[in-house]
Amino acid sequence: MISVIVADIFGKTPALEELANIICKNHLIVDPYDGQYKMFQTESDAYEYFSSNIGLGNYSKHLINSLTNLDSSVNLVGFSIGAAAIWNLSGSFASSRIKKAICFYGSQIRNNRKVVPLFPVTLVFPKTEKHFSVSELISELRNTERTKIRQVPYFHGFMNRCSTNFNLQGYESELRTLAANAI
Repeated sequence: MISVIVADIFGKTPALEELANIICKNHLIVDPYDGQYKMFQTESDAYEYFSSNIGLGNYSKHLINSLTNLDSSVNLVGFSIGAAAIWNLSGSFASSRIKKAICFYGSQIRNNRKVVPLFPVTLVFPKTEKHFSVSELISELRNTERTKIRQVPYFHGFMNRCSTNFNLQGYESELRTLAANAI
C-alpha cells in the first residue's frame, strides 16, 4: 500500500514532506511542479503562478499519469487544488488499485458537482470559504454515492504550514484521523 499525497498550489515543500512522512512511510508526493521546490513568498504568489502556468485540468492529467505508473494499492490524500484534482478524476479514472481518498478543502470541487466517484472519497470542508457557501455545496453533495463529507471548524489551508490559515490544533487532529483510518 502506498499513500499518494497530492499537493496544493505551494507544491512540494519541506512541510508537506514532513506531513507525508507522518501519514505513511511508504508515500509518493505528486505536485504541480514535478518535485521542484518553488518556495513562494505568499499564497497569492503561489495561486498566480499555478493559475498562469499549470491549471487544474493539467494538474488532474498529471495526477492520472502519476497513478497509472503505480503497481500497488493506493490511498490518496489531497489538499486544496490537489483535492480538486482527485475529485475530478474520481468519476472517470477506474483503477482497482485506488482504495480510498481523502480530500481537504477542495474549493474547486464546487465547479464539478456532478462527479460520482468510482472509489470511496471523504471530503473535508472548512468552516467557510470566501467565494461560495460551504453549507450549500455540502447539501448538494451529501447524497453522492461513495462520498462522505465532514466539515471542520478551521479555515482553508489549515493543514499547510505555509498557509496563513495553518492551525496546529486542526493539523494534529486530522493527522490522528488519518492514522486511525490507515491512510
